[in-house]
Amino acid sequence: MKYNWGTWEAKIKLGYLGSQKMKRISIIGSTGSIGTQALEIIRKRESEFDVVALSAGRKVEALIDQIKEFKPEYVSIISEEDQATIQELFPSIKILKDIEEIAQLDNIDIFLSAVVGIAGLKANLQALKHASRVAVANKETLVSAKHLVRQYCQEYKSELIPVDSEHVAIHQCLSDDNKEVKEILLTSSGGPFRTMNTEELERVSLKQALKHPKWNMGPKITIDSSTLMNKGLEVIEVNSLFDINYDQIQVVIHPQSIVHSAVTFVDGNTIAQMSMPDMMVPIQYAIDYPQRKEIKLKQDFNIFTEGRLDFELPDQKKFPALSLAYAAGRQGHSFPTALNSVNEAAVDLFLKEKIQYLDIAKIIEAELEQHQIIKEPCVNTILEIDQEIKQRQYLNYK
Repeated sequence: MKYNWGTWEAKIKLGYLGSQKMKRISIIGSTGSIGTQALEIIRKRESEFDVVALSAGRKVEALIDQIKEFKPEYVSIISEEDQATIQELFPSIKILKDIEEIAQLDNIDIFLSAVVGIAGLKANLQALKHASRVAVANKETLVSAKHLVRQYCQEYKSELIPVDSEHVAIHQCLSDDNKEVKEILLTSSGGPFRTMNTEELERVSLKQALKHPKWNMGPKITIDSSTLMNKGLEVIEVNSLFDINYDQIQVVIHPQSIVHSAVTFVDGNTIAQMSMPDMMVPIQYAIDYPQRKEIKLKQDFNIFTEGRLDFELPDQKKFPALSLAYAAGRQGHSFPTALNSVNEAAVDLFLKEKIQYLDIAKIIEAELEQHQIIKEPCVNTILEIDQEIKQRQYLNYK
């Protein structure tokens, strides 16, 4: 199955045919890495967008600055104290209790989901019912609830666009018929520890793991990138978004991060998408598709100055998180949920410096070995699995 990337009806609603109109956009996770970069794009094209709603977790000062600049009608933030502060500063603004309420707003052209974690699941599903387009940077929804996302897309004729650079690349390379696809080449920078041996990996510090060689991202996804779990989750996303068999998805280490992914077709042709490693490119693609608008980057892509492009296979023995993700994806049903949840729990422990770097994959493997499959879990079951796994005492897993 290929999701509704851009029907004529969706293009008309989003103003791509006929006269242009300001696009009404809601952003959950507006103070995070993806959210702030999206607002940077909007800032430069303010006449094209009407920012309707913004949400933040706990960064109240950053949210206040965004409210002053973009003047949304609605906001959401977790703390009641922060809610009161915002209401006092902006008496006319409407405070919504959570991101689900933002997702249920009507007449939204673009709903950008930039929150991290399973917390975005219910909101993303609600957005598929109400918004013309859902641009998803929240990979946990696509990993944990593939069957529900597909159901909502079909039932509500939703337009779903990925925001990850790799999936945006695949979307641009694909033809209309996935039966023509022989293989998806999903590229990865390899992270900061690509050339380390296992002995060196045992001594990796939190500071080292948070320093990605190519991308500027939040802490959780940066750690995932270093373990290759981020790439493993993206493999499951490819299956979820494009209905491509796992045997047709090949992860390729590409340190320069210029080729963001490629598609090989049955007739021997391979089409690759190239651009600088800058998240502004896929974010803008997701909110502008099917149009292309000019963008000013810190550095433009120039094929003549980039020099060599290297490609190699990942070492799944050294980075077992990738093979664990493939295994969970092939098992399907509740296994991707378990994979995502235990990974979140293990990464959180590492970020708090309570476990060692290599313990992350060990904890994930131990959890998956004892997980009892639940077929086609509903939303509440997915959240129950997530909560149960995160309540385990993984410090005692050894």
